[in-house]
Amino acid sequence: MTEMGGMAGSAATGGGTGPGDVTGALAAAAPVVSAAATARPHGLGVSVPAADADAKTQGTFPYAADLWAEGLLWAAVLRAPHPRARILAVDTSAAAAMPGVHAVVTHADVPGAGTHGRTVADRPVFASDTVRHHGEPIAAVAADHPDTARLAAAAVAVEYEVLDPVTDPEAAFSAEPLHPDGNLVRHIPLRFGDPEAQGEVVVEGLYRIGRQDPAPIGAEAALAVPRPDGGVEIYTASTDPHTDRDLVAACLGLPQERVKVVVTGVPGAMGDREDPALQIALGLLALRTGHPVKLAATREESFLAHGHRHPTLLRYRHHADAEGKLVKVEAQILLDAGAYADSSAEALAAAVAFACGPYVVPNAFVEGWAVRTNNPPSGHVRGEGAMQVCAAYEGQMDKLAAKLGLDPAELRMRNVMATGDLLPTGQTVTCPAPVAELLRAVRDYPLPEPAAPEDDWALPGGPDGAGEPGAVRRGVGYGVGMVHMLGAEGADEVSTATVKVSGQVATVICAAVETGQGFTTLARQIVQEVLGVEEVHVAPVDTDQPPSGPAAHGRHTWVSGGAVERAARMVRTQLLQPLAHQFGMSTELLSIADGKITSYDGVLSTTVAEALEGKELWATAQCRPHPTEPLDESGQGDAFVGMSFCAVRAVVDVDVELGSVRVVEMAVAQDVGRVLNPAQARTRIEAGITQGIGAALTENLRTHAGHIRRPDLTAYALPTALDTPDIHIVKLVEERDVVAPFGAKALSAAPVVTSPAAVASAVRAATGRPVNRLPIRPQTAAMAVQGS
Repeated sequence: MTEMGGMAGSAATGGGTGPGDVTGALAAAAPVVSAAATARPHGLGVSVPAADADAKTQGTFPYAADLWAEGLLWAAVLRAPHPRARILAVDTSAAAAMPGVHAVVTHADVPGAGTHGRTVADRPVFASDTVRHHGEPIAAVAADHPDTARLAAAAVAVEYEVLDPVTDPEAAFSAEPLHPDGNLVRHIPLRFGDPEAQGEVVVEGLYRIGRQDPAPIGAEAALAVPRPDGGVEIYTASTDPHTDRDLVAACLGLPQERVKVVVTGVPGAMGDREDPALQIALGLLALRTGHPVKLAATREESFLAHGHRHPTLLRYRHHADAEGKLVKVEAQILLDAGAYADSSAEALAAAVAFACGPYVVPNAFVEGWAVRTNNPPSGHVRGEGAMQVCAAYEGQMDKLAAKLGLDPAELRMRNVMATGDLLPTGQTVTCPAPVAELLRAVRDYPLPEPAAPEDDWALPGGPDGAGEPGAVRRGVGYGVGMVHMLGAEGADEVSTATVKVSGQVATVICAAVETGQGFTTLARQIVQEVLGVEEVHVAPVDTDQPPSGPAAHGRHTWVSGGAVERAARMVRTQLLQPLAHQFGMSTELLSIADGKITSYDGVLSTTVAEALEGKELWATAQCRPHPTEPLDESGQGDAFVGMSFCAVRAVVDVDVELGSVRVVEMAVAQDVGRVLNPAQARTRIEAGITQGIGAALTENLRTHAGHIRRPDLTAYALPTALDTPDIHIVKLVEERDVVAPFGAKALSAAPVVTSPAAVASAVRAATGRPVNRLPIRPQTAAMAVQGS
């Protein structure tokens, strides 16, 4: 931990050279201010409203798609129509000659590094000689009208030699190299225990998990503005602005200090916000034209360009004794990385490490691979790796229960993990792991009443689903899952925050991006709790601030929240020291509550406002969790900082004639460490459950020979309010993780990981046949009873 502070100081928050209209638009909704007109409950453990709620509901939240600048040009990108092809020639002359076109750029115009990537720099800014996936960028255009830009992009003539794409990840092992780095992104052979161990009961299964899209609500957009010093400023909904800055600078051939990324409002984010290709192309066009350049991607472009959940093929063999205790797990896991590496290596590490789930397994042998194909790119989507294996190992647990004649929940209870147990990676689970308590809570929760026969809305498919009540079967199933928090395998997790107090107003400066996970609200609550100051501003994020890392794996609650707390406590010490000295006591004997400072003996009593009068205090602190290590050649190592656990019981109704499925109820119990904001905690869990239901039943970005079929939200079926069942959060286990700031754990990913497995388990229970593919297709459920 690194800390610094002073009695009168300030922290730089930017001051770039972007156009006034742009910075004015951003400042309109930020910094985020807590309401302070009247006293209200605040601090940790209180359901404080979201910090950006008013701006979003009033339409003043500054999304990048809404920004404008003087002299603005519009960009368009030409994307490859083929999943695999050789580029023979690119002719931009017709596009460049069109009236209103200011610039056309291709790979030949990239002044710096021609490739980029967050883990491996294997993705070209523009395809130069080879197209590796449908929708890969070939050229970009800047023009004075968006329609002109799109027409000019379409006028770029490209001569292709179309090649046969490699779309089967199993075929990628023997196919010719699709990339100079080869087709294998990573291989992890995990070896744990005795390879000769055998169980009295053995079950096997083959499972397939489809391609889930992040499907962001808001458009993916960015604005690039040239600077007088020859640099560029990028305004975009980045979730990791400092990494974006570094990648943009490298590709534009600029020093990092001449590239600034300003984070605009983020309309939800997962893997779709992590590819900087858009920012690089716009920065190049802005430098080439000397004008601000903006692009707001269409929905089709979003589907083609950003990362998706890894389609996964899983083969499992579970061994158990006659009592149902697990003896050995053998597994093969194959992740389809798509054309480029992206986050596939980390997703594979999570998949292999959690391949046995939150169960005690004395012997485990897992082979994991991630391979390149000519399919759409895969990337970070909440719970990557862990979600796919959860669906598979929970399918195996259902098979074991059926073979042993045990209740599925009972079989799980006989094998659940607890604190002190070992992962198959050899890492000891040192964090709270109340898996048995979670499973018991959902198992014992009362089941819903059957739907009334006359209630058409209760039928799978709704009143227009043409189903018959007599064809409906009810099933109850379970999913128990785990997910890691923060980065893994040696990732340097660190965040820096500054807290300033001037008068009765506090300001938090931290480059942790608010992506909808509630960080700005949490930062306000922390400062209110520690300092007793009600009015707290959270400054806008840009790369003039110290880095805080990506918004992923719940890290900002832990790392950035920890940095804010430490900085606030340093300011607290500065505030209390003069009072403590005056009364001859230590600061530890003073407390702050309800806006008042009091001593342990009641001798001192004053308000925070009086103590702050005329003062400006500030402090900067860092938070860095304990280090982790990469998995070794046998898949062993302490790779994770912490873990979170979740149990879900799903109740479904299945129309066995039509194969339609209605999720009736989801009962959830989750290990949360500590609830920091009850309303937000429940909202995050409910949102995760809903996303998991989408993965279980409807969401599958379908491809044919590498081409995305109908990249739109009509063909890609997101769950709506009508698809969302009753979600009952029956228990939140608050067993604090002693190494986490506030003892809190990440909330969003665990229910996403667990709920698809629970839905699949319930459909198995209703139909009596294995369900080994997600999303569950109607013909699977219908076939289960008809035997066809």
